[in-house]
Amino acid sequence: MLLLASAGCGRGIGEESGDALARDTAAAEAKQLNTELGHRNRARDAGSIAAAEIVQEPTDAASGGGATVRREALAWSGRTAGNERATVDVRFVVTVPEQPPVSIGGASNSAGEATRCYRYEFELYRYTTYHEIDCPSGPAPSPPTAAPVPRVPEDGRQRLTAVLRTATPDTLAGAVRAAFPQDWISVDTTVHEGALVAAVGVPAERDCLLLVRTPAGKIESPGYDRIWLEPGETGCRTALYVAPPR
Repeated sequence: MLLLASAGCGRGIGEESGDALARDTAAAEAKQLNTELGHRNRARDAGSIAAAEIVQEPTDAASGGGATVRREALAWSGRTAGNERATVDVRFVVTVPEQPPVSIGGASNSAGEATRCYRYEFELYRYTTYHEIDCPSGPAPSPPTAAPVPRVPEDGRQRLTAVLRTATPDTLAGAVRAAFPQDWISVDTTVHEGALVAAVGVPAERDCLLLVRTPAGKIESPGYDRIWLEPGETGCRTALYVAPPR
């Protein structure tokens, strides 16, 4: 009697297609990346997001099973600033090795691979969204480079300390600004009960340096809750010291 092969010819009982498993893995990895990208609370251009948070060398899939995943940035545009939107197209290339059953009749899968592409969209103060798109043919372009993130200079504390040691109430504001001439750095100074107070920072990055010269001439770094640097709060201002939130 002639036995007809089923559509699953070549796969044993309980064996899953490696290609199907690879496709499922790619979808799971795309969802996981969306979770990791999360809520956007910094102004960034799309290339910087792709370079710092998306592009990676092949790595093991979070789902395990020996699968490897490579993420490639295919296109990027825009930025998360004001009401603008950034988008990054990402290709997931998944390779699944053959898995023999660990026991008689146990689950297994053939070797397989899959490629799926997704578009991620970013807006300031919103959660990342994504959806699947058709994958373009051809290799991915050269990976983008992240733009430098503006920060208070590494020697900022030394600069501000030096200014406070020699400044007077009349020269304080001008001396601090001269020490930090970069236009992305905010400067706020005041005199409070005989103390010279200076706050220097990059508000958009919640980067803030707050120092006080007491009436006795001692340089102090007052503590404060970093939540006060968030939008809508005090920000990097001398009020962190002279009028902290209650």
